[in-house]
Amino acid sequence: MSYFDMASAAPLHPVARQALVAALDEGWADPARLYREGRRARLLLDAAREAAADAVGCRPDELAFTPSGTRALHSAIAGAAAGRRRTGRHMVVSAVEHSAVLHAAAPYDTTEVGVDRTGRVDPAAFAAALRAGTALACLQSANHEVGTLQPVAAAAEACRAAGVPLLVDAAQSLAWGPVEGGWSLLAGSAHKWGGPPGVGLLVVRKGTRFAPQEPADERESGRAPGFENLPAIVAAAASLRAVRAEAAAEAARLSALVDVIRMRVPQLVPDVEVVGSERERLPHLVTFSCLYVDGEALLSGLDRAGFSVSSGSSCTSSTLTPSHVLRAMGVLSEGNVRVSLPPGTLAEDVEHFLAVLPQVVADVRAHSGADAVPAANGRAGAGSSQAPGTAATSGTPDASVISGTTGVPDTGGAPEAAAVPEADASTTEPGAGLVVDSLGKRCPIPVIDLARVIGEVPVGGLVTVLSDDEAARLDIPAWCAMRDQEYVGERPAERGAAYVVRRRV
Repeated sequence: MSYFDMASAAPLHPVARQALVAALDEGWADPARLYREGRRARLLLDAAREAAADAVGCRPDELAFTPSGTRALHSAIAGAAAGRRRTGRHMVVSAVEHSAVLHAAAPYDTTEVGVDRTGRVDPAAFAAALRAGTALACLQSANHEVGTLQPVAAAAEACRAAGVPLLVDAAQSLAWGPVEGGWSLLAGSAHKWGGPPGVGLLVVRKGTRFAPQEPADERESGRAPGFENLPAIVAAAASLRAVRAEAAAEAARLSALVDVIRMRVPQLVPDVEVVGSERERLPHLVTFSCLYVDGEALLSGLDRAGFSVSSGSSCTSSTLTPSHVLRAMGVLSEGNVRVSLPPGTLAEDVEHFLAVLPQVVADVRAHSGADAVPAANGRAGAGSSQAPGTAATSGTPDASVISGTTGVPDTGGAPEAAAVPEADASTTEPGAGLVVDSLGKRCPIPVIDLARVIGEVPVGGLVTVLSDDEAARLDIPAWCAMRDQEYVGERPAERGAAYVVRRRV
């Protein structure tokens, strides 16, 4: 079994395990007490704080340990906003911040700064979003879904010039090195670098206005009330120091393996989009999306093949909405796979993954009825060379209606012709071309329905897909970009929306 989900949680580092066991024996007492056991515990806590501060690049008295990285982010936003309440209630965030940041910032007057297709913020756009009433700006150091590095130093300089503190979510990058630039607040999480879960870092640099919003408590400068989990804190600090000592060598080695995955996956699997920045990225992480693939089925198939990976597909989410990161980037969300390699990953592990991936994808596509969909190079996705069509009706000047596939079809044939339900008749109009009814179908069925029939309209003709799946808003335009078709746009429908595509090739 190969664990390729380091971005979610890292296995406990051997140094962390040793430190945890030792601290269970030596650090169980209250570090606030003056007797011998308390003094011993206090020495361990102070040493852990100094080690973590050295790794982060801050003063020890600027760093507090929290129960999690999420709590650190929530405390940072609430405390910074309260400390600067006279300035205003405006916040600036990137559109790809972790959901913990977006949720905590939601009650405020928030400006989201968009990103390009690699997931990277434009520093000029970030600076332009700052204004007189901005209390706080938030920018992650690296994206947790696609690995793209953000221009933190440039954003920090713009914030300094505007007199606005910058909060950096460094959860994904701290294992690889300190965050450069003049940031004001920083958060991290130990389970991302091989420490135990339940330990976060919150750094508030001197001079930053900050008013803790937790009930008054003398521990951790009032920023994390409650008795410290000292053994876990000691293990977290020890593991951060250990992974940093290995970081340079592992980064070079893992980055080379990621380059192999980025190059080989599109060669081995048809209709794949590798997303995220090719160069400005974390060394161990690569994300790609496969057309016509159910994300949950793909992850389950890879799990059965011996690989643990993650996904930002809407199909793997209980909300059935696409990842906000992929949506902000404007890239394909269906069949999304995030591979994040742990230290020690071997080239043979990557080669094995690349060997099994094509068949797993092909099996999932066949199960969803996508094996008859023509691939970008003209070959069928996994079966026949061309989907059966309905050419007799698709070329008429009035709209022709095709009922989309339902669930998991038994064959890869084209949908049978059917009348438009009365409620959806308003979505058709003269000259609208072919109308595909995919209402009630979840990803990737609406895109499969579109791909099956696009060849049945003449070049320049239109296909309108009716869908009430939120992922269609992202995946249909992404499919058009991948297949060199023209995405005309979206219009409201009585149920869901009507997505219009013009055939170009």
